[in-house]
Amino acid sequence: MNVYRVLIVEDHPFQHQYLTTAFQAAGGFEVELAWDGATALQRLSRNRYDLLLTDLMMPQMDGVQLVQQLAQLHRPPALALMTAASRRMLVGCGQVAKNLGLQVAGLISKPVREAEIIGLRTRLDELNEQARAFSSRPRGCRSGDTLAKALQSGEIQAWFQPKMSLRDGRIVGAEALARWLHPAEGLLMPGAFIEEIENAQLDIELLTSILGQTLSAQAQWAQMGLTLPVSINLPTHLLDQYDLVDRLLAQVRVNQADPRQITFELTESSTTQLSSNYYAGACRLRLMGFGLAQDDFGKGYSSYFNLVSTPFTELKIDRSLVLGCGENDGLASALRSITELGRKLGLVTVAEGAETRAELDVLRRAQCDQVQGFIISPAIDRVELAALLKEDGPRPALS
Repeated sequence: MNVYRVLIVEDHPFQHQYLTTAFQAAGGFEVELAWDGATALQRLSRNRYDLLLTDLMMPQMDGVQLVQQLAQLHRPPALALMTAASRRMLVGCGQVAKNLGLQVAGLISKPVREAEIIGLRTRLDELNEQARAFSSRPRGCRSGDTLAKALQSGEIQAWFQPKMSLRDGRIVGAEALARWLHPAEGLLMPGAFIEEIENAQLDIELLTSILGQTLSAQAQWAQMGLTLPVSINLPTHLLDQYDLVDRLLAQVRVNQADPRQITFELTESSTTQLSSNYYAGACRLRLMGFGLAQDDFGKGYSSYFNLVSTPFTELKIDRSLVLGCGENDGLASALRSITELGRKLGLVTVAEGAETRAELDVLRRAQCDQVQGFIISPAIDRVELAALLKEDGPRPALS
């Protein structure tokens, strides 16, 4: 068992004793205590810790201020937050930490229980394993030339995550997601290379590669008598290229495909230099027959104004609103409101990131149209999806 150094920031004497005993009972921890944020920062400047656990309600420097200071350290520890305040407050403070680039190991409502402490140890084990995997990766393999060759050679592939109808349980679509079959590192998820592709200004090459592979897969499925619309992520800043829509349409036409079978999801990771480019590109995509989705709605800066002023056909509900909705009445209420708004605007609503049956039940009660997530299927290659489609038929939705 790994042993982790933990610094606990708490100003109540009883909590000091209680937390020390609880962590010792859970095992795998060396615990130190600090009474306030200033003392904690002094300790962090001198010593290395694996985890900082802090209460939010603290004198002089509250937990949020401590989080902001923590983010300025060269190598901050993982962070866990605890409070007797509302769960909504806890989640909001967790978002502060995540947006500052900190690794959030846990959000705990007081009183802290042993199971939650064991959960922290499990999360630290996961972070430790991720760090080892990252340090073992071959260096110097992310040059622009390497990325371009990976795109050209087909190492970076389109895999497809099915979308299931919550009305009848059938597969009604899929989202194309990039996977890199790296010759040395194995299967890499987008988080391992997408940012580097953007930095190398190869995002248009990635977009056209994923579109080309999607059109090829759809043609293969059509030969089997299978028709499936596919959605593809489109970084919004690419709409600054005035000829982008024409190039995408030409690629579809040369493959003798139907643009109505492709939906482009406008992502929030970037924006256009001019707002007119955003609206011009979005309108032209729809004029050419493509579907258009507002991606990650409910996260970041997605706005109601964009939703009602852009000719979207689909509303993608961000996974942050889905995760835990089975146990969180606030999230369930938000999902009901969003799906109702989608219906009034004539949009297909699609929830991302469903992992449990409880979450499916909430989405079904909210009358969400479609869902994707690991409980349905992870992203799979075109051959596996074809097999899944052949097995798919009229059947009841999951219950």
